Amino acid sequence: MRHYIGLDVSLKETHICVVDEKAKIVWQGECETLASAIADCVAPFGNTIEVVALETGGQSSWLQQGLRDLGLPAVIVDARRAKAALSCRLNKTDRNDAEGLAQLARTRWYREVAAKSENTRFIRSQLLGRHLLVKQLRDIQNQIRGILRGLGLQVGRVSRMKFETRIWELISDYPALEPALAALLSVRRTMIARIGDLDKSLSKLCQGSRLCRRLMSVPGVGPLVCLSFITAIDAPKRFQKSSSVGAYLGLTPRIYQSGDTLRCGRISKHGDSLSRHMLYEAANVLLTNPKGKWSKLKAWGMKLVKRIGSKKARVAVARKLCVILHRIWMDGTEFSWGNKEVAA
Repeated sequence: MRHYIGLDVSLKETHICVVDEKAKIVWQGECETLASAIADCVAPFGNTIEVVALETGGQSSWLQQGLRDLGLPAVIVDARRAKAALSCRLNKTDRNDAEGLAQLARTRWYREVAAKSENTRFIRSQLLGRHLLVKQLRDIQNQIRGILRGLGLQVGRVSRMKFETRIWELISDYPALEPALAALLSVRRTMIARIGDLDKSLSKLCQGSRLCRRLMSVPGVGPLVCLSFITAIDAPKRFQKSSSVGAYLGLTPRIYQSGDTLRCGRISKHGDSLSRHMLYEAANVLLTNPKGKWSKLKAWGMKLVKRIGSKKARVAVARKLCVILHRIWMDGTEFSWGNKEVAA
């Protein structure tokens, strides 16, 4: 008799459900969210366990690795697909979710998600930390601008290095503002310094990687774009076709069809948002940098700008960058700039 296990994982406790081949519940329970504790609970079923299914989440990667190290066939299933299957239940409880995941494992009606390697997660932590600091830095600067706007003071367009000097000039006649703005500017200086530290660390990683140097031969692709793409894909051989990478990162349009109705909407925005954001920025740099070197990719993108507009063209170029980066990764080649004279 084969058995299938569903795990509904939370921060402290994990609900477990074991079903057999005939969809009958054999055992249900809960334990601490530790790989060893889960393995002890399902130990009586031994070698009859076919699949241990858990949803994507913050703890799924390390928990899957821990279960596999203990000899359990753990797989991570796509949470969106699992939610669609579990939503048909009248009552949503952790116990019912565990049973639903066990039934998904039994029917094989799930999409397995590849867990990222440990080294990839470490690099990812630096990228996410930097992304958060940049966002908070922008919020602080906008807050300062908002405070001054209430007094009729306009900061205007100013570089990052001259921002603080400009603020002190504006509030020279308003000493009551100094305590609040001094605190915000102090935090701003600290954030800029920490962002610079992370930039140096990420640049050092790229300099020591032959793969990164090859990927950065693509125009518009720098260390941040390169590392965000590598950590999002992790294992390039998962994709049989390079054209599938754009859909994986949410850069392809949504399609809805029902009977005579067919609608093609905006991009799906599924997948890794950080990598998608970085690729869009790379496409923007490629198309707008007046000093950029000519390439067939840029020429193609400029034609799209004239035909469909700049915003859609950036998305199309970002999707094309996905294909190029994946193909360079797989083939071990570098970017081909093309011959401008021949193209003319």
